[in-house]
Amino acid sequence: MRSTSNPAFRNLPSSVGGGYAGFSPQQGHPAAAGGYPGQGPGLDAPPTTGERPMTVDDVVTKTATTLAVTLITGLITGWAVLSGQISPWPPMIVGMLVGLVLSLVIIFKKTPNAGLVLAYAAAEGVFLGAISGVFEIFFPGIAWQAILGTGLVFITMLIVYRTGAVKVTPKLTKWIIGATVAAAGLMLVNLLLSMFGVNTGLREAGALGIGFSLLMIGIAAFNFLLDFDMADQMIRQGMPAKWAWYAAFGLMTTLVWLYLEILRLLSYLNSD
Repeated sequence: MRSTSNPAFRNLPSSVGGGYAGFSPQQGHPAAAGGYPGQGPGLDAPPTTGERPMTVDDVVTKTATTLAVTLITGLITGWAVLSGQISPWPPMIVGMLVGLVLSLVIIFKKTPNAGLVLAYAAAEGVFLGAISGVFEIFFPGIAWQAILGTGLVFITMLIVYRTGAVKVTPKLTKWIIGATVAAAGLMLVNLLLSMFGVNTGLREAGALGIGFSLLMIGIAAFNFLLDFDMADQMIRQGMPAKWAWYAAFGLMTTLVWLYLEILRLLSYLNSD
């Protein structure tokens, strides 16, 4: 599989499930010429497991389910924060920590697990709902704007990928991965400097902060191309249907990142 900046997809095994009977490789895919490792030419060999291969519908369904769980828990938590039922800090901290732990378990376990993915989605929903509630207190309506913006970016990048307007080539992949790593490193340095009282201006309202947020949104958007391509490769390899949960998890990590960046940008633009 081609490399990706998404830590979920980077830990995928190179080949899962071998080939599947009846799976038609697309032109240009390596399997079309010589089959998968440990298998003879072509894909006519009997399946190595009793599971059917993953389809696009599986990815769409699992991603929609995961997103729905995040939205529901997020809306409930956000309402509780805005109505004064709970303080935003406990759910924000707990949701962030639980989401982080679950994501690490999912990534390093390297096996698809619907329960873990849905639990991760719920934890992220609690975290995002709490932080969105805080932003809503200062900037009414900002959360809905961020949700709409995230959805528009996701749909736009999906259209870009499906139409082939931007080809996911090895060169582009390296550029996106490099930009993602560099951005993450810069944010880490900024965080460390802020602990020592050094203000770089990267994470506050102003021209530099707005420019940096736009850059982060652009990088996150292009990461969707790698996520779509990786999910596409999983389907072409005939991986078992249960791996659609893993694809959904990978897409959710990018969606969460994009939403937070858009939320931050909107707060800058609405600041006095």
